[in-house]
Amino acid sequence: MDAHYSVEGAILTGRYTPPTHYVFKIESFSKLTKAIEDKYSSDTFDAEGFSWKLSIYPTGDESKNGRGHISIFLELDTSLAVGSDVNVTVNLFVFNHFEDKYFNGRVKRYHALKKTWGIAKFIDIETFSNPQNGYLLDDTCVFGAEIFVIKNSFKSERLSMMNEPSTDFHTWKITKFSSNMTDDNYYSGYFGDYGWYIWLCPDRTGKSKGNSILVSLCTMKSKIPADTKLFTKFILRVKDQMDGNHDVEIEDNHLYSSNNSSSGRVEFLSLAKLKDPKMGFLVDDTVTIEAKVTLIGLVKKES
Repeated sequence: MDAHYSVEGAILTGRYTPPTHYVFKIESFSKLTKAIEDKYSSDTFDAEGFSWKLSIYPTGDESKNGRGHISIFLELDTSLAVGSDVNVTVNLFVFNHFEDKYFNGRVKRYHALKKTWGIAKFIDIETFSNPQNGYLLDDTCVFGAEIFVIKNSFKSERLSMMNEPSTDFHTWKITKFSSNMTDDNYYSGYFGDYGWYIWLCPDRTGKSKGNSILVSLCTMKSKIPADTKLFTKFILRVKDQMDGNHDVEIEDNHLYSSNNSSSGRVEFLSLAKLKDPKMGFLVDDTVTIEAKVTLIGLVKKES
């Protein structure tokens, strides 16, 4: 499990694996502190298609209120056009010799006018310098950097809810039901602007082993405009044709597209219940299924 260490201005998380892109070991850290006025910057290194430099402030970057702390910054050393930016997740590390872990904090986002990011109060000097804490051992310490550029290859969609949702209704009467339920697929007629239809079949392979019916609400793929999805709310109902007290229905929302033109198979009703004369579903060997489909929104791709 990762360890956590908190200091003012940063929350450091520990892990055993070293930084992916750059490790900077400093021997005789105390001599470095005396030899430089503010910071030491590494040589340029490449990561994620860009060039970078790591800068360490042994006594803190006072311009950013880092006095009393080790400050650490990562500079983008690649030219960027004005107005362009690079979205980046950056992990900056310090190694703990006793725990054999790299402790890190995070920074982000570079652009032409802001090419250096870091943590002014990365770790306080008192904690860092105490040999019992394990960060500075035999006057040696290790820092590191890990850079992951977030590439803008995302897809974008926009959902527009309908101010006045349109609703289509359909009643499907399946006559000679007992003799017709021998095939695997049954389809109602098309209805509505998007070519809706009801699909029904006996569940021959599922849990019920032919003792129930499956149902789905489908649409004609050719009726759906390019780069568009239909956000719908629908009800499918088996009618009690005697007194209407036993209607069985399913209600759901579904997003239809040219690649997903079915709401999915749902176990609708057991055959035993459907054929029970007291329920009123099967009258004169006819079953009545009703559909109500409301288009409540459109989802469109955006460039």
